Amino acid sequence: MKRLIIDGDPGIRKDAIIDYDGDEVHCFSVTRNGDWHGPERVQLWCIVGSEDEHDDFMRRNFIPHHLDVDRIEAEAVDVIKGKGELSV
Repeated sequence: MKRLIIDGDPGIRKDAIIDYDGDEVHCFSVTRNGDWHGPERVQLWCIVGSEDEHDDFMRRNFIPHHLDVDRIEAEAVDVIKGKGELSV
């Protein structure tokens, strides 16, 4: 599990599945920052991980400020399942 900061909005929300750097990860939470004040582009602060880590996320079996942090541009994210899409 890690925190992923995305510069820009690739069109994802909670429960999205994305691919970046060759890893397919699930977005457990997405916080949108910068709409009113802040950087020129919106930032999405996500907690992402494998499907196996979802139970740990739901039980809060992690320390948020001890998660590894990656930062990427929205263009580097391949959206597998975005907002409002059903899993196939």
